[in-house]
Amino acid sequence: MTTRYTKDHEYIRVEGDVGIVGISDYAQAQLGDVVFVELPDVGKTVSKGGEAAVVESVKAASEVYAPVSGEVIAVNDKLPDSPATVNEDPAGAGWFIKIKLANKAELDGLMSEAEYAEYLKSIA
Repeated sequence: MTTRYTKDHEYIRVEGDVGIVGISDYAQAQLGDVVFVELPDVGKTVSKGGEAAVVESVKAASEVYAPVSGEVIAVNDKLPDSPATVNEDPAGAGWFIKIKLANKAELDGLMSEAEYAEYLKSIA
């Protein structure tokens, strides 16, 4: 399983041709307490860089962008009732969607965990 990151602080954990998408610990910390999550419908096609979900916190509303293109094959249906899960476990139980990857080559443009850690240092 490989994890990649975007400059907008989404992650995608890839296993085979399926990716689990969420926001990084840094992103949830910047947002503050998450109070609302809007997820797409299963079966929706998302484009790399396009809106995949919406997350609202006490501070702001923010889009969650798709790190890659593909079809939404599952959503974390626990989040609308328990949005704080995004703060409590962003890389685990706080995932947003699962995507069937349309083009694995799109992963090449994303950062590795080490590259993302360096990126965070550069914006701190």
